[in-house]
Amino acid sequence: MNNIIAMPVVIPLLVSIILVFLRPFIKVQRVLSLIALVATAIVSIYILNSIQMNGVLRLDFGGWKPPYGILFVADSFSVLLVLTTAIVSSIILIYAFSSIGRRYENMFFYPFVLLLIAGVNGSFLTGDLFNLFVFFEVMLLASYVLITLGGKKVQLMESIKYVAINVLSSWFFLLGIAYLYGTVGTLNMAHLSARIAEVGQGPLLTIISIIFLIVFSLKSGLLLYFWLPGSYSAPPTAIAALFGALLTKVGIYALFRTFTLIFYHEPSITHTLIGVMAAITLVGGSIGAIAYQDIRQIVSYNVVITIGFILVGLAVSTSIGIQGSVFYLVHDIIIKASLFLLAGTMIYLTGKTSIEEMSGLIRNYPLLGWLFFLTMLALAGIPPLSGFLGKLYIGQGAVEAGSYILLALAFLSGILVLYSLLRIFMNTFWGETIISEEDEIPLRKGLLLPCVLLGMMTIALGVGAEGILVYVEDAAYTLMNPEVYIDAVLEKGK
Repeated sequence: MNNIIAMPVVIPLLVSIILVFLRPFIKVQRVLSLIALVATAIVSIYILNSIQMNGVLRLDFGGWKPPYGILFVADSFSVLLVLTTAIVSSIILIYAFSSIGRRYENMFFYPFVLLLIAGVNGSFLTGDLFNLFVFFEVMLLASYVLITLGGKKVQLMESIKYVAINVLSSWFFLLGIAYLYGTVGTLNMAHLSARIAEVGQGPLLTIISIIFLIVFSLKSGLLLYFWLPGSYSAPPTAIAALFGALLTKVGIYALFRTFTLIFYHEPSITHTLIGVMAAITLVGGSIGAIAYQDIRQIVSYNVVITIGFILVGLAVSTSIGIQGSVFYLVHDIIIKASLFLLAGTMIYLTGKTSIEEMSGLIRNYPLLGWLFFLTMLALAGIPPLSGFLGKLYIGQGAVEAGSYILLALAFLSGILVLYSLLRIFMNTFWGETIISEEDEIPLRKGLLLPCVLLGMMTIALGVGAEGILVYVEDAAYTLMNPEVYIDAVLEKGK
């Protein structure tokens, strides 16, 4: 029965392979891609409810019991992210149908999107570090193609930096895996946790943990985010939305999984370092968000701010702080997809990227304007929208831990997020319109519908937070109590 755990990886992976052979049939590719992601979402809902009834689930490949074989482990934390990924990716795909263009679709756009999703879901579900590396590489391979798709000069320039940084971080990842295996003799996450708890996290293991911190910081954009704004603003809107919503979240997930399950014994070193890096990221992201006039750069720096904010919850490592981070992760996947799609739609309608060159758009496209306003309020954490509860819990966790500097920086960054997006809203939607009736480009339903759906999701997540809090609390409980994960992986297999 646990074979269903593999489906969120198997479905998009198999369909991506099939689509390679259907290159001339664009409409068939669209339908099959959407069906694959919707099916992944349905399967994820089933798995998530099974976890509530049966506890953490595991799938041993080839019948090899842990810690010797390859395995998938499904807990509320990983499956919540898999489910959110599937739903948001489906909506972005609907946007791509109307925006990406036949030229891109004929260049294997849909197969590589599904390959990217398979890599993301595999990273969330894998139970050992080496296969985490493998799924990272699957995800990155697809992203390398997607970031260069179309071959524009700016894409090629940014892709060189993006590929170089990720190849370097992958090399460090392998280095960390080699040292860890040489020291502890296993790469199964649950077994690693048990072994390190037995022998203690000495200086060597702490140094190894810092290697992993560097790797996942490069992947997520924690402190080492210099590659992110350019890379996320270069590709077409649908691809940028996928990147902004998903890619950094995999690095954040890896940080949470690693530093709550494996390297949690020396928080005075590791978690303090995470806190310092989160603080600097909040400051740097906030400066970038208010310094630029280019709407794509402002949106990209808002991704950076969020990374620092979510990792405040890991730095303080209180139960309520972790709950806040998990809830905010789900919220941010939705809201960043919405923000990138709205920004891309504004650029499509005006042909401009600078906020100083846009004006009065709300007169021409009122629904688009109010959707942007809604997204801005959600990102700023205004109740009852989805950003409020996560911010409240992370702030409460920081207070419980006595991390008042982090608390101050986190909420100051929230004010600057509001300012940076309010600046876009006031400059681009208010004032005298720059688009005459003759020049007005019709806003296609295929572009507007995904933005409406994401707006409805952020309202539903905020107003109906009680419906998801059961899963969030279970996810936080598993993260705060490593023995729950260890028992599910090791003891039940004996």
